[in-house]
Amino acid sequence: MDAVQLRTLTPSVLTVLVRRGADFAAAEDAVQDALVEALRVWPADPPKDPKGWLITVAWRKFLDAARTDAARRRREDRVEEEPPAGPAPAVDDTLQLYFLCAHPSLTPASAVALTLRAVGGLTTRQIAEAYLVPEATMAQRISRAKRTVSGVRLDRPGDVATVLRVLYLVFNEGYSGDVDLAAEAIRLTRQLAAAIDHPEVAGLLALMLLHHARRAARTAPDGSLVPLAEQDRGRWDTRLIAEGVEILQAALARDRLGEFQAQAAVAALHADAPTAAETDWVQIVEWYDELAALTDNPIVRLNRAVAVGEADGPRAGLAALAELDASLPRHTAVAAHLHERDGDLTTAARLYAEAAHKAPNLAERAHLTRQAARLNARLNARS
Repeated sequence: MDAVQLRTLTPSVLTVLVRRGADFAAAEDAVQDALVEALRVWPADPPKDPKGWLITVAWRKFLDAARTDAARRRREDRVEEEPPAGPAPAVDDTLQLYFLCAHPSLTPASAVALTLRAVGGLTTRQIAEAYLVPEATMAQRISRAKRTVSGVRLDRPGDVATVLRVLYLVFNEGYSGDVDLAAEAIRLTRQLAAAIDHPEVAGLLALMLLHHARRAARTAPDGSLVPLAEQDRGRWDTRLIAEGVEILQAALARDRLGEFQAQAAVAALHADAPTAAETDWVQIVEWYDELAALTDNPIVRLNRAVAVGEADGPRAGLAALAELDASLPRHTAVAAHLHERDGDLTTAARLYAEAAHKAPNLAERAHLTRQAARLNARLNARS
């Protein structure tokens, strides 16, 4: 069992420790110590019951830490016995743990950050990038969240909206980042949709399915990114698209529009177009207008500028882009794209190169570098 597989056991082990009285911060530290011990011991002596082994070792490490901390002695008296030996029950507690981490004592932003770090397995850097804040700021936010719930019994679940935001960020990191968590986010959202009749839960599930349907076409055989307009639509998963559209239509029919339904509507319009040239960009702009009214999110307005550039021409897109903060992620890349469509290849090449230096991952950096090189080659051929 490698490190990625091992990480999938973390939520269940963490839940057991919390249920037995460990405060969240100490339980998380104990589980991390147990994972390190597993990576050291298991290659030579793999256990028959990995989950039970992790629970036992994590509990021992929690008790060891508690014995050295006078402030936790009262808790130690209540939980003297280790978990019983034998196989651990095969229960998936992950979704419950998402709700517990969205504790009412935390702000929604802190609850999301804590859950992504403790349950989702994302690094502080990845979470900071998702929130558009410096890594040091996010580290402080997570530390404050841990201190807030330290000593608090996590038996009051948070609200659905916070859990949805966590699941969406986990999906996005799995879809485009360093850790493959997209399938896990879809699995948990399916569970949530089966348990809760809520149009935004359905909207999020539809959005995930529609994006995931295009995954196979997003990269070339050499691992390079393939822009949406250049993707082989024959590689899109039509079964997932049909399921996503059906779920979305049922949610929209309830006339309780939310941000995930609006985003799913945009994804559905892309999925519905037989070719990139046939995309209904006018409707997409209208959905981005709805989405901007719901969220006032700067990334939504950035994506809207791209859609305006397609619907009304690149200069209209550049005008919409000029209203936004130039420090936004992908702002420079969008400007490069719109300038290229407007015929200003010199500016576009310069901006593509600049955007490559700002890219958050190697795949995107390589793609933008190739775009700059392509335009420079055309400019050199002209001279």
